[in-house]
Amino acid sequence: MIKVENVTKNYISGKVKVRALDNVSLEIEEGECVILSGPSGSGKSTFLNIIGFLTRITKGRLWLGDEEVSHFPDHFLSALRREKTGFIFQQFNLLSGYTTWENISLPLVPMGVSEKVRRARAMKLLEELNLETRADFMANELSGGEQQRVAIARALINDPGIILADEPLSNIDAAHVKIVVDILGELKKRGKTIIASFHHSQNEMDKLVDSTVYFESGKIC
Repeated sequence: MIKVENVTKNYISGKVKVRALDNVSLEIEEGECVILSGPSGSGKSTFLNIIGFLTRITKGRLWLGDEEVSHFPDHFLSALRREKTGFIFQQFNLLSGYTTWENISLPLVPMGVSEKVRRARAMKLLEELNLETRADFMANELSGGEQQRVAIARALINDPGIILADEPLSNIDAAHVKIVVDILGELKKRGKTIIASFHHSQNEMDKLVDSTVYFESGKIC
C-alpha cells in the first residue's frame, strides 16, 4: 500500500538546515494499523505529511501501491490526497467562519457533491461522534475536544482507504476516547489502513495495532 525508501526531508529555518527525516525506509501493508511513536520533534509528523502528500521529500522515493509518486506534479498529488487519504491534524485546522457540518463536508466540495448529500453524510458522522447537536455551531464555538472530533469526522467524510492521524486522541476525554477508538476499529475491520502518531503509548489502541514504529531524531530506531 505505502512504501518509503531512503527518504530524507530537510527544512530551512532561518539560515539553519534542519533534517526532519534522515534516510527513512518503511513499508505499510493495506489494512494495517501502524503506530508511530517517539518524542516531539522526532519526525513522526513529517513522515505523516509525506505519506499524506502534504510535503515533498528532499531525497528518496515514495510509492502508493505499485506506483511511485515521489515526483508527480502537485495537482496529481492533490487529487490523491483528496481521494485516497483522510488526515486528522493535531491542531484541528478547522475554519472558524464555517459551521461544524460545513467544516466536515469541505473535502467533498471539490468533488462536486451536492450540498444536500454533503450535509447528510456530515450528519451521519456527527451522530456517530455524539456531536449532532453541534451541527450548526460555528467551529470557534466548540470546545477543544469537540473540535478534535469534528477534525476526525472531516477526515472520514470521503471514505478514504488511508487514515492518517497526528495525535488523534489528544484533547478528548476518556468517554469519547472509547468512541473514537471504536470507530477506528470498525474502519480497520472494513480494510482501511490506519497510521497514527503518539508521543506516548496509548493502551486504548492496543487491540487495533499491527506494529509500532519508533522515531528518534529523524530516524527509525
